[in-house]
Amino acid sequence: MSETTGNTAVRSDLRNVAIVAHVDHGKTTLVDAMLKQTNSFASHGDVADRVMDSGDLEREKGITILAKNTTVFYNGPAAKGETITINVIDTPGHADFGGEVERGLSMVDGVVLLVDASEGPLPQTRFVLRKALAAKLPVILLVNKTDRPDSRIEEVVSESMDLLLGLASDLADEVPDLDLDSILNVPVVYAAARAGAASLEQPADGTTPSNDNLEPLFQTIIEHIPAPSYNPDGVLQAHVTNLDASPFLGRLALLRIFNGTLRKGQQVAWARQNGELKTVKITELLATKALDRVPTESAGPGEIVAVAGIEGITIGETLTDVDNPQPLPLITVDDPAISVTIGINTSPLAGKVKGAKVTARQVKDRLDKELIGNVSLRVLPTARPDAWEVQGRGELALAILVEQMRREGFELTVGKPQVVTKTIDGKIHEPMEHMTIDVPEEYLGGVTQLMAARKGRMTNMANHGTGWVRMEFIVPARGLIGFRTRFLTDTRGAGIAASISEGYEPWAGDIEYRTNGSMIADRAGVVTPFAMINLQERGSFFVQPTSEVYEGMIVGENSRADDMEVNITKEKKLTNMRAASSDTFENLTPPRNLTLEESLEFAREDECVEVTPEAIRIRKVILDANERMRASRSRARA
Repeated sequence: MSETTGNTAVRSDLRNVAIVAHVDHGKTTLVDAMLKQTNSFASHGDVADRVMDSGDLEREKGITILAKNTTVFYNGPAAKGETITINVIDTPGHADFGGEVERGLSMVDGVVLLVDASEGPLPQTRFVLRKALAAKLPVILLVNKTDRPDSRIEEVVSESMDLLLGLASDLADEVPDLDLDSILNVPVVYAAARAGAASLEQPADGTTPSNDNLEPLFQTIIEHIPAPSYNPDGVLQAHVTNLDASPFLGRLALLRIFNGTLRKGQQVAWARQNGELKTVKITELLATKALDRVPTESAGPGEIVAVAGIEGITIGETLTDVDNPQPLPLITVDDPAISVTIGINTSPLAGKVKGAKVTARQVKDRLDKELIGNVSLRVLPTARPDAWEVQGRGELALAILVEQMRREGFELTVGKPQVVTKTIDGKIHEPMEHMTIDVPEEYLGGVTQLMAARKGRMTNMANHGTGWVRMEFIVPARGLIGFRTRFLTDTRGAGIAASISEGYEPWAGDIEYRTNGSMIADRAGVVTPFAMINLQERGSFFVQPTSEVYEGMIVGENSRADDMEVNITKEKKLTNMRAASSDTFENLTPPRNLTLEESLEFAREDECVEVTPEAIRIRKVILDANERMRASRSRARA
């Protein structure tokens, strides 16, 4: 159904909206409730919680990594007798996956900004909101988790409005025709997504909204998010905003159609990134219904569909008319800030896992495949033919890539994360981060000291009187490498920290990441409990008894600042005398099992992480002790 005024028509039966928020504020839970309340699933369907988090890593970590879309068919009171199709884009809440957010915003006509009723707006909220305002997208503020016992609804609404005002004034120069009145007249909806309840009336702190369904939210979306507009005489323009794959159809390109109609079997012009035009055929056209893709014959302006049959199509490209091609501009994303070197596994234990992928060609092909769907990654060659520099938004995004490759059976050597610097006016500048930290009052001093050691400067501090303090810092991005493990240890796991990019500043000087040295195995062999008991006063271990080690592998953390070489394979000398007190291993301190992220954080400049499908080990880049000594002397002389 469309209404025409002049040379612009509007699809009043369609709405495209993105749900944006900080990590863990309840986006995916809200989408679950929207799908259930509109009966989008078949009556016999078995529906899991957080149904949009479909990846294994997303379910394990409890975060959204990839932007995904679903379709809700709404025919409640606000639809006035017709069925309105609402395309919902669920975006990640973590700044490391900012490329996914930018892509999601290019598909929609408005955003629902979801804010936790206790935590309020956090750095990622600011990042996403700035992108939405710069794209002139209308915003609906949704205060979620009103039933939290520590909720402070009124203050959170006020903080969100302050944030909107601040961002609008920041953007006034960049976007001259920004409509300030509409920004300040943002509709506010109060919700408890887990209970599937929403209301336009503010509930008391800690209570569920009086209304028992999401009807007020649907009504607000239909009233405040504009229907897609298009030129009825315009040629076909469909923008590729996401990629997927099907075991039967191969690569799928997800498109937002801006003008014209796309039909199955149609010949279209494919405008590539390099400016080349190619004629291709749409072999299969799929529409989204809840979480399933169903074949369809045609799709019109404003719709989000998937097409099959175009091998090699990538994000940001356009499908347009063959006779009168009019490509849309490419999607631009922010520059990467962190890089790691990823290469083949070069340790003495390489190739021990049956069926593992160990060759340089396999690693390079996998990195090239990742580039197709991930617009915020870059892969650059290094001096070595079997290693590549991979640049991304943050440590987590790169660790997720390595973890996915590990689960696919790759063996890798991953270097310590480094920052991507820029030279501005002849001086080296490094990326900075705006860090927001929430901690209980008693950890205030420890956290301030930790941030000061990492060249962080405090810009703001607020105490809401709940026993928690909120601090804001500007800190170099490299100061946050290895920060989270120390931060969680110092705050006994109670602190919450989140950061977002804050531009570039001149190089801040040296930062000391780790005050303790490493315990390094001085020979190959098998770890013995006898050796561990004798050494455990010297530090903490990362290896289990009976696990295999090699020379140059890091087996633990030294309690002192310098590195120490140890024989962790030493066995007890056997005699024919019986000892009254036989060896007891009960007093052996359990070793620390480091995750991939913790291992990358722990590694120093001259160390790297060996990643295999079965194990994660930290090792020295130069395994031989004598060669290491020579290299450190030549570095000291230089």
